[in-house]
Amino acid sequence: MRRGGSKVRYGWFWWLLPLVLVGCRQPEPPPFTQERDPNQIIIGTTAKVSTLDPADAYTVFAGNVLLALGDRLYTYKTGTTALQPQLATALPQVSGDGLTYRMPLRRGVVFQDGEPFNAEAMRFSLQRFMENGGRPAFLLKNVVADIRATGEYELTIRLQKPFAPFPSVLAFSGLCAVSPKAYTIGAGQFQPRIFVGTGSYQLVNFGTDSLKLKRFPQYWGTPPASANLDIQFLTSSANLYNALQTGAVDVAYQFLEPQQIKQLQAQQEIQVVSSDGTGINYLTLNRNQPPLDKKEVRQALALTMPRELVQQRVFQNLVEPAFSMVPSSLPGYQPVFRVTGEPPAVLRAKELLSKAGISLTQPARIDLWYRSNIPSHIQVVSTIKATIERDLPLQLTLQPVDSTTAYQNLEKGIYPLFLLDWYPDFLDADNYLEPFMSCQKGTVAEGCLEGSSRTFGSFYYSPQANSLLAQSRRSTNVPQRLALLGELQKLMAADVPYIPVWQSREFVFARPEVQGVRLEPTQTFPFWLLKKASPSP
Repeated sequence: MRRGGSKVRYGWFWWLLPLVLVGCRQPEPPPFTQERDPNQIIIGTTAKVSTLDPADAYTVFAGNVLLALGDRLYTYKTGTTALQPQLATALPQVSGDGLTYRMPLRRGVVFQDGEPFNAEAMRFSLQRFMENGGRPAFLLKNVVADIRATGEYELTIRLQKPFAPFPSVLAFSGLCAVSPKAYTIGAGQFQPRIFVGTGSYQLVNFGTDSLKLKRFPQYWGTPPASANLDIQFLTSSANLYNALQTGAVDVAYQFLEPQQIKQLQAQQEIQVVSSDGTGINYLTLNRNQPPLDKKEVRQALALTMPRELVQQRVFQNLVEPAFSMVPSSLPGYQPVFRVTGEPPAVLRAKELLSKAGISLTQPARIDLWYRSNIPSHIQVVSTIKATIERDLPLQLTLQPVDSTTAYQNLEKGIYPLFLLDWYPDFLDADNYLEPFMSCQKGTVAEGCLEGSSRTFGSFYYSPQANSLLAQSRRSTNVPQRLALLGELQKLMAADVPYIPVWQSREFVFARPEVQGVRLEPTQTFPFWLLKKASPSP
């Protein structure tokens, strides 16, 4: 579950935006720019990277770094969401029961420490990913039964049960090959500040405020466009904005505020690349806490969610309203939370609340929690509160909490209503539905006692959802599978364990001399394509 303050953070208090003088502060210049190679690329960011161990790294920015440093069995074709082999040489051969995946592997590949790559090294890497118990370990641990090297250059993976999107999982940034000589298998045995893989870049230094990468001369594939690439971590969006303006960094990627984005979009000399994001920001509703234990209350909130107001007032139209937990760009998307028809949404919501025993003379109170370390969220929840209290006999009390505490307490069931975000582990509609709707153990009366929906704080339990998820994961018939995913979205809109609010947009900004700036449809940022334009003679 990629969550938290490492994700895109647009916005500050909208009423303060006119006062933000982003150009008045001096940027924090990268310490290595005094004697800078004119062909060197420096990427600036306010994201944080605490580890580059692929078995534990679980943020969007760290994932992009790992894509430059390592290779996976599969990756995505440039400009598409179609899988293609990377360290494998062909797409998997899948057994008739959907449980066994056999993959031929690339020969002549070496790790950055000189060790040879083969099937045993790939088995070691995937086994370590599962057994070391890092944050993303569940991606394999929950679905894989066995990994074997069935030949020097053949890998065989057996699943616990059929899982049609499994090849997409194998393209996850952390499922890269690592040198068995540099790493060990064992619970908690991580190497956060090194990386030894097979990628086009190799890690030179992991500093307190920077990463230094250089071209790996023995890379088996196309070499990166720039010989050296540095990543500079800045402490604020104002410093990042100014560093780009002054040329202290060549590229700005994660995170700028809406006013800064608007100003950069107006500058002809700055390159702006944007695309629909894969992040979904949503409310989780605890079905065990009154009054949200009544479906009518949850449905009333969904009917009156002020998505367009959030889009315009908080984010200055830099995001899109979300009408499903599945992004609009993915196959299978259905806008099931879009409100249409008569009677008007507010009237329908009031009728639902009346059935639940809630009225102007008997209003209900709900605590709305949000993460205090994400600036835009205070304005989002303030907008939701103002709208709901204006239209419905509901009183929302805003409750801030830091991200760390929030994630520790979500599954304890203490939060009735919480604003959260989600970025996918693999690009498939399944990854926007199964984590939220599945439950391994529970009852309709008690909710989820053990399973993923409990982790997300909704405690949602539905035998129908579990059945639909199992069917969709088994099916290799694309139209049938998309229909099942559509049924899951309709079920979520009916039961309302979550309410999608907005869908993020991704932005990259670059100086005019930088070439190769692009965002992939998978929302990855290919660092290896960046280079400086040759100076005019």
